[in-house]
Amino acid sequence: MILTLAISGYRSLRDLVIPLERLTVITGANGTGKSSLYKAIRLLADVAQGRAIAALALEGGLQSTLWAGPEAFSRAMKCGDVPVQGVVRRDRIALKLGFADEDYGYAIDLGLPQPAGGSLFNQDPEIKAEALWAGEFLRRSNEIAGRSGPGVRILSQCGNRVHVLTDLPSYDSMMTHAADPQNAMELLAVRERMRNWRFYDHFRTDQEAPARSRQVGTRTPVLASNGADFAAALRTVREIGNSDALDEAILDAFPGSFVDVTANDGMFEVVMHQHGLLRPLRATEFSDGTLRYLLLVVALLTPRPPPLLVLNEPETSLHPSLLAPLARLIARAAERSQVIVVSHAAALVDALSNEPNCAGYVLRKELGETTIDGANTPRWAWPKR
Repeated sequence: MILTLAISGYRSLRDLVIPLERLTVITGANGTGKSSLYKAIRLLADVAQGRAIAALALEGGLQSTLWAGPEAFSRAMKCGDVPVQGVVRRDRIALKLGFADEDYGYAIDLGLPQPAGGSLFNQDPEIKAEALWAGEFLRRSNEIAGRSGPGVRILSQCGNRVHVLTDLPSYDSMMTHAADPQNAMELLAVRERMRNWRFYDHFRTDQEAPARSRQVGTRTPVLASNGADFAAALRTVREIGNSDALDEAILDAFPGSFVDVTANDGMFEVVMHQHGLLRPLRATEFSDGTLRYLLLVVALLTPRPPPLLVLNEPETSLHPSLLAPLARLIARAAERSQVIVVSHAAALVDALSNEPNCAGYVLRKELGETTIDGANTPRWAWPKR
């Protein structure tokens, strides 16, 4: 389980270190930084996939995602006695992301590039520093692997730190290029753990949505992030997952209903049987809210639960009557995975907040910076460049 999440210099998240629980609920008004927090966690996961630089490019590049305010606020600025203005910088411009779980911690520092003559990629951010450590926060004594510039050092079995790479390009992470099952098993283990994090954000439910179409069916333990393999994933839950929990989740939301998959020449299609109807409804006939709820059911009842599951505004398109069943479904998922829910639906937030081992945080904006109510800041240290 992740114990601490740390973000610095990303959009409105100037310097955020928050403790996480088995179930963590993030809420707040529009514009307070909920989406930024969700995207920052996704960006951290992209590091393990080797996609962090490309993911930043899709957001407009590093310059578009950096904290746009001053490096620090004086007391006079916060009191409104003087206008907010830039000050002389003490630290380098950086976007930093990190986490610490029950075993290990990892952090990355991304910075502005050093222009290279003749290259058209001079806007790409550079990875300036990385660290992997044992324990809840980084110290020199507990660092297992570290990267500064192009060099990567690993703690050997003899207790010495040895350089395993001296020419790692600034656009490559030690996560993808230094993980070694023989010499850097911890780095490999954390990378694979991060690669198994799962994110669901705004399933498509329009009439052209892939989830409404008939599909070739193969066993699918993990629902795709866009729901394209909906029918196959639902049938997989039915056959090798918790079929009883699937029926309970559907009955909880739609009393008297039953959902299954029909197959014709290998093409799968989801159908819903409802009390009082003479024929089942096909996926093309589902309302947007019904389809979205069923997609969430399949995602949360996966036969292959991830170490971390992050849901961004899962209440979208759902009728208020479906929020209580959704909360019960999320609570069940939190028994098998750590879950982070980003939501502004008060009914869903309240229902989840009553669950055991749940931490609830409210985001607010102060002088353009995202702050969190009710969070005790854990100890944290970033790797040095």
